[in-house]
Amino acid sequence: MEAEESGHEKMPWGEGERLQKVLAKAGVASRRAAEEMIDQGRVEVDGIIVREQGLRIDPENAVVRVDGIRVVVREELVHLALNKPKGWQSTMSDDLGRPCVGDIVAERVAAGQRLFHVGRLDADTEGLLLLTNDGDLAHRLMHPSFQVSKTYLATVQGEVHRSIGKILRDGVELEDGPASVDKFQVLEVDAGRSLVKVVLHEGRKHIVRRLLDAVGHPVTRLVRTHIGPVVLADQRPGTLRVLGRDEIGKLYEAVSL
Repeated sequence: MEAEESGHEKMPWGEGERLQKVLAKAGVASRRAAEEMIDQGRVEVDGIIVREQGLRIDPENAVVRVDGIRVVVREELVHLALNKPKGWQSTMSDDLGRPCVGDIVAERVAAGQRLFHVGRLDADTEGLLLLTNDGDLAHRLMHPSFQVSKTYLATVQGEVHRSIGKILRDGVELEDGPASVDKFQVLEVDAGRSLVKVVLHEGRKHIVRRLLDAVGHPVTRLVRTHIGPVVLADQRPGTLRVLGRDEIGKLYEAVSL
């Protein structure tokens, strides 16, 4: 049986913002379309389906979902995807003056945004890095208990035999304990080198390089292409993009927020 809006605690008169206005500001739909979504029972606030037009909510604290996917309604929250170039440090500043992620977001930081990078990529690794000012989200995405998968394309030395996939899925003993991959695929084999796809939720330092090195195929190029539902696609190196509403909702869902 559906939970109806009658169970939702109403805010005092004049406080908060009307739900359809909050949805419109969050980019979900126009106010008119948002009203139709409410009529259709597609919107819930704090786990309760809302059917009343004009319900006022507190965007700072309310958890709003549309069709079961969380909508981030706090205006100050920022969620960015960066394609980190090779040779750049995954830090907000660098004492040695090397190029770093902080250089790319310097204007945002100067404007008062306090951004966290979600995990790191070593200097020689390229690809997807998430940046946000939501500390809870950043912490959970990095915590191994939530097992958010990451996908890498690795160019390695040698011609990789398909049996390597089973070895990596079964687990390899490294100096700091066993590690394994979730998926492994050989994409191309050329004279003396191969391109492989690695999916894992492990977060230890240099884990992809160490795993492939352990099975006899040192990495010569490594690119992270996915973090959970977020995809690098054809984003150019050194550029930022604001995550889409569905991507953000699925990230929160992946870490039970």
